[in-house]
Amino acid sequence: MASAKILVVDDDSAIRNLIVRFLSQKTYQVQAAADGKSAIDLFNKFNPDLVILDVNLPDALGYNLCEQMQRNTNVFILMLTSRTDVEDKKEGFLKGADDYITKPFDLQELEFRVRAILKRRRVIIPEEKDSLVFGNLTIDPERREVMVNDHLVTLTSLEFDLLYCLASQPGRVWSRAELIHRVWEYDYVGDQRVVDVHIGQIRKKIETDTSHPALIQTVRGVGYKFEATSVKHG
Repeated sequence: MASAKILVVDDDSAIRNLIVRFLSQKTYQVQAAADGKSAIDLFNKFNPDLVILDVNLPDALGYNLCEQMQRNTNVFILMLTSRTDVEDKKEGFLKGADDYITKPFDLQELEFRVRAILKRRRVIIPEEKDSLVFGNLTIDPERREVMVNDHLVTLTSLEFDLLYCLASQPGRVWSRAELIHRVWEYDYVGDQRVVDVHIGQIRKKIETDTSHPALIQTVRGVGYKFEATSVKHG
């Protein structure tokens, strides 16, 4: 399998060059940009598997670039910033970021997170899996597509993985920690409320009434479950 392509976007040349040199030594194909405009141009030409994206750029907000890059692709986004505020992290996840690392950071930790994110590309490849159908909801793991009432619903890569994880075992109650371990695929050390943010985004896209969700139900004090019996067929 070809080595993954990574685009590094940071206006700090020292940090940008450090990440590029480090990841290039790990056999990744790496390109870099210092601002939003050149990042988008390079993104379209390079077609990366993962973007390491600084939040604060001279001509753009990383959050908006994240949303723009994921609009028509399944690219993974690792947000990179000096901000530590919970609301800033929530904003990043709302825009589709897969993970978040704050400066200063350890290069080994960066590589660990990069490997964990990219591992998700291969989760469904080894074996064919049938589509999951619940009433008007269809989840196709081969094409990584979700249909509601025969209309394609756009999910980020992480949202799809989270929905598929829940729907593949209807009725099972998952704690936030279990979902993080299963979907993020490593011991995520951040705020477990990141799960709540992503669940909220998925509900907006597949639920008829988000104030009374029928598909992804909250289990108080524990986590979430996918309830197939509440789906109305036909």
